Amino acid sequence: MDQNRKNYYEKISRQIIKALNKRRMGASYAETSEQAREEILSMIPEGVTVYRCGSKTLTEIGLLEALRLKPGVSILNDPRPGLTPEEVLREKIQGLTAEYLVTSTNAITLDGKLVNLDRTGNRVAAMLFGPRKVILAVGMNKVAPDLDTAMARVKHYAAPLTASLVGAKTPCVADGLCHDCRDPERLCNSWSVIEGQLFDDRIHVKLIGEDLGH
Repeated sequence: MDQNRKNYYEKISRQIIKALNKRRMGASYAETSEQAREEILSMIPEGVTVYRCGSKTLTEIGLLEALRLKPGVSILNDPRPGLTPEEVLREKIQGLTAEYLVTSTNAITLDGKLVNLDRTGNRVAAMLFGPRKVILAVGMNKVAPDLDTAMARVKHYAAPLTASLVGAKTPCVADGLCHDCRDPERLCNSWSVIEGQLFDDRIHVKLIGEDLGH
């Protein structure tokens, strides 16, 4: 990435971090994926249960592989061969009471609002309530100037890409456009907009100076 973009991301991150802090959310900035991965790992103690919710960003920064090597850490909703649909659902429900949640957000506004759209709702549910610590790895490409722009980004960009990634057969996969469909495989079911937290620093946003995820 060119130095001009790096400088831009760092400047914007400072504004977002201040906004998140005013909303009682923790935040920090890492220039690279490698730095972000190591800093997130340092925030997760040995011996805890971590709920992993679907996130291309986590895969791209290598966090899951590193977590699997951390002593005593138990990962819920960690994809592995042989799990039945019932077992997958059971782990998603158990994740709501996990000690830590790691995932990403679909978009973040300059004034610190977290915008997400879910298929089953397990990710947004856990972000809202349950795990005592929520850590979000967020590439700077997910920054939007305001709430309307953030929601449009999610609906018309992130959702079609994610639908294609998971192999859904929704209309947006066919042509890349949102049809506001009622398809059984529709991903766009549960919106959440997090504007603040009752418990200070329960959510920590790790902004990363790279283009990551959708």
